[in-house]
Amino acid sequence: TTLATNALIDRRGAKVAFVTTEGFRDVIEMRTESRFDQYDLTLTLPMPLVPREDRFPVKGRIGAQGQDLAPLDEAGLQTLAERIAKGGYGAVAIGFIHSYLNPAHERRARDIIAAVCDLPISVSSDVSPQMREFERFNTVCANAYVRPQMASYLDRLQVRLKERGAGCPVFMIHSGGGLVSVQTAAEFPVRLVESGPAGGAIFAADVARRFGLGRVVSYDMGGTTAKICLIEDYSPKTARSFEVARTTRFAKGSGMPISIPVIEMIEIGAGGGSLAHVDAMGRIQTGPESAGSEPGPACYQRGGMRPAITDADLVLGKLDPDNFAGGAIKLSLPLAEAAIDRDVGARLSLGTEAAAFGIAEVVDENMANAARVHAVESGKNIADNMMVAFGGAAPLHAARLCEKLGIDRCLIPQGAGVGSAIGFLKAPFGYEALASRIIPLSGFDPGMVNALIADLKATAERFVRQGTAGAIHSETTAFMRYRGQGWEIPVPLPDRPFVAGDGDLIRRWFLDAYARFFGRAIDGLSGLEIEVVTLSVKSADERPAPDRVALTTGSRAVQATAFRAVFDPSSARMLQTGIVARDSLVSGDRISGPVVIVERETSTVVTAPFDVVVQADGSLLMLRKESSK
Repeated sequence: TTLATNALIDRRGAKVAFVTTEGFRDVIEMRTESRFDQYDLTLTLPMPLVPREDRFPVKGRIGAQGQDLAPLDEAGLQTLAERIAKGGYGAVAIGFIHSYLNPAHERRARDIIAAVCDLPISVSSDVSPQMREFERFNTVCANAYVRPQMASYLDRLQVRLKERGAGCPVFMIHSGGGLVSVQTAAEFPVRLVESGPAGGAIFAADVARRFGLGRVVSYDMGGTTAKICLIEDYSPKTARSFEVARTTRFAKGSGMPISIPVIEMIEIGAGGGSLAHVDAMGRIQTGPESAGSEPGPACYQRGGMRPAITDADLVLGKLDPDNFAGGAIKLSLPLAEAAIDRDVGARLSLGTEAAAFGIAEVVDENMANAARVHAVESGKNIADNMMVAFGGAAPLHAARLCEKLGIDRCLIPQGAGVGSAIGFLKAPFGYEALASRIIPLSGFDPGMVNALIADLKATAERFVRQGTAGAIHSETTAFMRYRGQGWEIPVPLPDRPFVAGDGDLIRRWFLDAYARFFGRAIDGLSGLEIEVVTLSVKSADERPAPDRVALTTGSRAVQATAFRAVFDPSSARMLQTGIVARDSLVSGDRISGPVVIVERETSTVVTAPFDVVVQADGSLLMLRKESSK
């Protein structure tokens, strides 16, 4: 699931020839007027995936209403195709202006080039049929950039599986949270970017459905990053675009935009391997640079010299050096202490434990700030949610994060350390098809809208049918705005044909959605045109609902029998803290914090403000002691 992402981040993709409309050769380099830091006069933006010498303009023009303004220069394309064939390219991307409305020129260009070049060709109207040419062009270039590498990997995977006797079909999870065939994944590999975190969101949504939790914030922290995702009514929040390979402090706008359906989450460079340092202003900073698995944190004893978050967790007593990963990896406390003392403690005149606590606090505060921003941008109050924590590092930090966010309940499911992998197994066969069309409600044409939705539904269901013969359900969404606004909000539409007069009904749905999203409607806009910009149909197979489990607050007090020194944030010192094996607990057990509950894949650190209660399915529920929730 990380192959496409890593290829984009590390710039290890194919040499791509980008064929585009004359006059638009430099769109992917000029980007848009937005800048992620308006006051930085030396701002450096990411270089495009395709350098200028590999971008080829051709004559021909489709208009803003989809009309053919100038014919495609087929003779020039023929000459260009011969040049590409001799240029050592590994893939071709085609992106013409307004092709999302009329793909005829793109498809003809594809056919001409394919007749000359034996190369994979990606067409923007197939990869991302949405308006906004910078995002669409960048997306088709990214698809072409990773396509040869992904196709080669998937071919080898299928061969190896067959050699080992596996005759079953292979499916891949995509960034929108559904499963697609390996053939679809090979053709549209850009849809696999950020597919790994999508598995985690699906896992958290399944947990929410099992316990009947309508509002959940999922918290996934692994070795490199931490991800926060809002889940409402058992469904993760989704978006139509995201950024990959952000280059500057994970700042929004500093990466490559990818315009495809995706589970929306906020991601920061805070994982177990994220490195800590002191900046020029004397502040502790963590990430986004990571120690990785090799050499790893200093405590791994593999040559790493710089302190990572795992080193801080070890010094603070959250980890058992003799039982990390079930004892498979022996951790060195002296090496962790030496790295923290050298890179942080000595520079700030702090003791080892104080420096380690500073590292942990910076990490937790960064995650809390990211979660607050993500919730506010969605018009939500983060404290109204229950947290579901998973990933190898999340249970170590979840209680402290809840303290900072004012969250009173946190659930650590069974298998939390491998939650994303479990999410892959829970994912449905699903696909989302989109099309951009400007549809003013004042001239609402139900016939045209019905035909467009039917076409999108057929496209989405065709992909789903590659994996299932069962029942399929579809959801239709209109992305709408006031005319003149820059971006749209999602408005769910009913699964029925539209009729004359439904324009007024859709207008009311938009106004209600606008008020919910922004907290209020805008007075004085009653005469302003409202328009649909993009229609989306998301189809998926039916999956059985998990058996409902009622949350219990527990009544059987359990006392720890083993103890070790663990740092207590409330008293700012090491305290003898109970250590309990998770597999020794049964449903209904209640333990008062502070306590550390250990298992093979992770450890759950329960701070003093919380109790922890074992649920019927083995999940751990942390409850704030003074809360009645």
